[in-house]
Amino acid sequence: MLLVITTIPAMMLADGGMPSAWLMLATVLGGSVVAGGANAMNMYFDRDIDEIMLRTQERPVPAGQVEPERAAVFGFLLGALGFAFMYLAINPLSAVLTLSAFAFYVIVYTLILKRHTSLNIVIGGAAGAMPPMIGWAAVTNSVSIEAVLMFAIVAAWTPPHFWALSINYSSDYKRAGIPMLPVVAGVDATKRQMLYYTIGLVAVTIALAFFSDLGAVYLASAMALGAGFIYVVARLWRSKSARSATAVFVYSIIYLALLFGAIALDTLVRS
Repeated sequence: MLLVITTIPAMMLADGGMPSAWLMLATVLGGSVVAGGANAMNMYFDRDIDEIMLRTQERPVPAGQVEPERAAVFGFLLGALGFAFMYLAINPLSAVLTLSAFAFYVIVYTLILKRHTSLNIVIGGAAGAMPPMIGWAAVTNSVSIEAVLMFAIVAAWTPPHFWALSINYSSDYKRAGIPMLPVVAGVDATKRQMLYYTIGLVAVTIALAFFSDLGAVYLASAMALGAGFIYVVARLWRSKSARSATAVFVYSIIYLALLFGAIALDTLVRS
C-alpha cells in the first residue's frame, strides 16, 4: 500500500498530469513483485527472531507454513522477475532503482543494520523511500530534485512512524535482542527524536512546494497535515499512555496517504 500511495502521485507530478494507465500499472506491479521478494527474503533471514517476537510469530516462515529455503528461493525469484519486467516494460533506470531498493532492504537493513545499530530504521528507511523516485524515473527516465525531495519525505517520515510502533513493542524487540531506539535509548529519548524528525519532515514537505510546480493546494495541505503530525507527536512526548504512541502510528499512515494525495490533486488541478 505504501508503494502505491507514494508511486502514483510521484508519477503524476513527473508527467504534469495523468500518465498512461499501462505505465502506472506496470510500475506498481513490478515494484510490488520486487517488494514482495524483499519481504520474503527478510522473513528467511529473520526467521530466528520472528519466532521470538509476538508481533511476528504468525508470519508464514515462523508459523511453519512455508519452509525457510523455499521462502528464500521464492524471494530471490520475485526480485529477479520483477527487475526483468521493469527493465523490459518500463526503462532500465526504474528497474535499477527498484533492484537497489531490494538489495538495500535485504542486505543493508536486514543483515547489517537491524541487529547492530539503533539507527537501523533511520538508514534502512531509505529502501522504503525509493518508490517516489522509481515512479519519477518510470515517467521521465531521469531523477530530479523533485524526486529526491519526495524520497527525503518518506525517509524522514519512516523513523517517527516506526518508532511509534516500536514503543509499544519494545519488550518484543528487547526479548529478540534487536537494538531499536526505545530499547537502547529509552522511551523518552525516542519521543524526543520522533519530534525532531517530524519537524524535519514538515520542513522537507514545504521545500517540495518551492522546488516543484506544485501550488497552493499542496502547500496548504502540507502545512495543515504537518501541524497535525507535530501535534500528535508532541502530545506523545508529554504523555505516558501507550495509546498516544498508537495514535501517532495511525496518524502517520493517514498523513502520508493524504500528503501524497495532495500531490496528485494539485497536479490534476494544474493540468
